[in-house]
Amino acid sequence: MKPLNLFASAALFMAMAAPLAMTSTSVAAEGERYVLISHAPDSDSWWNTVKNGIALAGSQMGVEVEYRNPPTGDLADMARIIEQAAASNPNGIITTLADYDVLSGAIRNAVDQGINVIIMNSGSPEQAREVGALMYIGQPEYDAGHAAGLRAKGDGIGSFLCVNHYISNPSSTQRCQGFADGLGVELGNQMIDSGQDPSEIKNKVLAYLSANPGTDSILTLGPTSADPTIAALQENGMAGDLYFGTFDLGTEIVKGIKAGIINWGIDQQPFLQAYLPVIVLTNYDRYGVLPGNNINSGPGFVTKDGLTLVEKYAGEYR
Repeated sequence: MKPLNLFASAALFMAMAAPLAMTSTSVAAEGERYVLISHAPDSDSWWNTVKNGIALAGSQMGVEVEYRNPPTGDLADMARIIEQAAASNPNGIITTLADYDVLSGAIRNAVDQGINVIIMNSGSPEQAREVGALMYIGQPEYDAGHAAGLRAKGDGIGSFLCVNHYISNPSSTQRCQGFADGLGVELGNQMIDSGQDPSEIKNKVLAYLSANPGTDSILTLGPTSADPTIAALQENGMAGDLYFGTFDLGTEIVKGIKAGIINWGIDQQPFLQAYLPVIVLTNYDRYGVLPGNNINSGPGFVTKDGLTLVEKYAGEYR
C-alpha cells in the first residue's frame, strides 16, 4: 500500500532523528488541538508508545495534542470522556473503538457536531465508516491472526492456547479466531479468558497446559498476557520448547524473542497508529487533503533476526 509505505518511512526517519517528545502537549502555532482517547487503563504500559507518537506529531506539526483514557479501562467512562472531549470543541478526535455498542453513540455525536474523527487501533474500517469517521488507521486483526496461523501451520503446529486478556474487545477474539482458521482447526476452548491480573494469567496458563498436555503452541495478545505467560513457561520448564507467538511488542517480549522463548511477535506499529492520525487531521484541516483509503499499520512479523531497531526502540517507538 503506497500511502502506508510513504507515511511509515517518513515517520520512522523522523522518530529516529528527533529526541523523545513529552507525552502531554505541544505548543500550538494556530490554536489547532487534537485529542486521542484510548480504552487502555493507566496500568497498561504498551500505550506509552502511542503517547510518544501523538507527542512527536504534535511537535512537528505545531499543534496541541492531548491523550485521555479511562483510568481503570471502564468503557462507559471512556464514552463519557469522548463526550467531554467533543464538548471542548477540538479540531479533531482520534479514538479507539474497543466496543461498538458502548462507544459508537458518543463518536457519532462528535461527528454530528462537525468534529473530524479518525478511528485507530481498535474497531474496523467498516465500523469507522458506520460512525462517520474519516478513516481507520490500524491493524486488520482477523487478517493478522490468520497470517499468524498460516505461519504456525507451516511450522508444523496443530493445536494452541490463545491467552485472551481482553475478551470483551471483539478485536481480541478476532486475533484468536484468525489464528485458528489459519491453522485449519476449531477455536473452541483453545481460547481462555485470562483477565488482566498477571498472577491470574500465569496460573491460568499453567492450569491449561497441565490439563491439555498435547498443546504445542501458545498465542498471546500483547505484553499484558505475554509477560505472565513467559513466567509460566519458565516455571513449568517449557520455555523455549513450546512454540510461542505473540501480538505486539514490549520490553519482555523483545527479551523473550532474543532468548528463543518467543518465536515471533506481530508488530502493529502503535507509534504509527497515533502519529499518522495527527498528521492526517492537521493536513486535512489546513489544506483539505486526505488519503483515499484506510491505512494498515500492521501486521509485521518480528523475529530474532530482525531485532536491532526493535530492541533499541522497544517501548518508545516500537
